[in-house]
Amino acid sequence: MIAVDIIKKEKLASGTDEIPEQAIISSITAAVSEQRLPAGTKLGERMLSDLFKCNRANVRRALSTLATMHVVQLRPNRGAFVSTPSPKEARDVFEARRTIELTLARSAIKNARLQDITDMRTTIADEADARARGDKPAELRLSRQFHMHLAAITDNQVLEKFLSELTLRTTLIIGLYNKLGSSNCAEDEHSRIVQAIEERDEKQLILLIDQHLEHLESSLDFERSIEPLATLAEQLNA
Repeated sequence: MIAVDIIKKEKLASGTDEIPEQAIISSITAAVSEQRLPAGTKLGERMLSDLFKCNRANVRRALSTLATMHVVQLRPNRGAFVSTPSPKEARDVFEARRTIELTLARSAIKNARLQDITDMRTTIADEADARARGDKPAELRLSRQFHMHLAAITDNQVLEKFLSELTLRTTLIIGLYNKLGSSNCAEDEHSRIVQAIEERDEKQLILLIDQHLEHLESSLDFERSIEPLATLAEQLNA
């Protein structure tokens, strides 16, 4: 599916109540989080302006916000593109995720309620179902949802925001450097994390999260040849 159709679909799904800048941000981040808008895709100002029925100033503000989130790269005299993380950036993202998620885990184990445990297990079951059906976008969305629920339990909105950005960047990294492009979040790994939270076993939880992130990172091949799409026209003519 070409980029304009992907973003249009997200726009329709998000409704019409959002201001133009937020609608653009929501649509693009949703598509990126499910690997339906690949790294290197050019995001033309005219296309976005026409699609969201707004002026280019709205588009520029939205793209600027996405750039601060490292979802979009603004290239002088070339325009805006979905970010293409380098191998070093990918390693830095995993190092940052490891630091933040281990900090969040220590708080989550103290704050988790029975309903949180139930909700996380429901997400794990839904993720497994999506994997069995071969629904990669849903699998990716639910895997990210699992990690964001872990952050929400802590009630630390600053760290939750950081993790939200890092999980988006992780999705781009997996799409670029993992041949399967899947979440690589095994069902048993998530289940064991929830079990450790339920048992209030902090030592085991820290170990499991560290191993989980190590598993994700070790599955990446940074020697792969990356050929990002240069322009939307190339996608339209493919």
